[in-house]
Amino acid sequence: MEYIQREITPIGEEDLFIVLNHPHAKFDYAAHFHSDYEINMVINGKGKRIVGDCVAPFSDIDLVMVGPNIPHRWISESDHDEAHVVTIQFHKETLEYPIINKKIFYPIKQLFTDSSYGIEFSQETSLALKDTILNLSHRQGVDSALEFFKILYHLSISENQKLLLAANNERDFAIRESKSRRINKVIAYIQEHFQEEISLELVASSVGMSESAFSHFFKKRTNRSFIDFLNDIRIGNAAKMLYETSNTISEICYASGFNNVSNFNRLFKKKKGQTQSKANVLRQENGGKHDWYTGAEENQNPETPGSVQNK
Repeated sequence: MEYIQREITPIGEEDLFIVLNHPHAKFDYAAHFHSDYEINMVINGKGKRIVGDCVAPFSDIDLVMVGPNIPHRWISESDHDEAHVVTIQFHKETLEYPIINKKIFYPIKQLFTDSSYGIEFSQETSLALKDTILNLSHRQGVDSALEFFKILYHLSISENQKLLLAANNERDFAIRESKSRRINKVIAYIQEHFQEEISLELVASSVGMSESAFSHFFKKRTNRSFIDFLNDIRIGNAAKMLYETSNTISEICYASGFNNVSNFNRLFKKKKGQTQSKANVLRQENGGKHDWYTGAEENQNPETPGSVQNK
């Protein structure tokens, strides 16, 4: 069995990505893995490609993306190949950039998810992006960043992508579905019980997780802490009540799950940019209506791209 090495990639913490350009690649490296994403393009080569447990031939032009910690290697069929290899590496934290969670970037986010299986792109896609990838190392500054995201976008919407670790698809799909059901269960509970006292310990135990594990899981799935999410739900309800009812501020405070009016005032001003007293006066001046309430807090399904508002 071939030894698989763990590689420390040369990308620095301040780098968005790096490009490794090898015009005369020798394919003399062992199978390896690393914690970063990688796009690998091989031109004028012929041999076999190993990605995880998938072994397949390659020739002419080969374009593949692999996710973090997937073993991979290209083996040349001949010692005399004049293969040109371009490798783009970028941090796994790229997926956590706030901008990636915006709706317009959903195809790229899905590309990152799919790369956990390894993705082989079609010959048409490879040829269409060949020059762009070859020229990326010559770009500088913001222009290089724009070109990088352009490559990711075109890869994400390309047709005839092939997942290389198909044998694991059903297992991994089941894991993702389990996580989706878990987060939906939590959100449904919060929306139903936000008027009551809700503790992190209670919600974490309801889905069989420790408080620390749940906090990490919730933040990763919604881009907000549990407390921020709960407060958004409560402030959203308070804003709606202020808009629709004639209840006093104290009544709205307690009906929305807060047990302290001063804390309610502080959070309301932070989220809405004004105190409830001012909002209440404006509501009365407008005949019971106020245009600052948009209902944005009502869209709380993190499984729908762009629905979770980043603060």
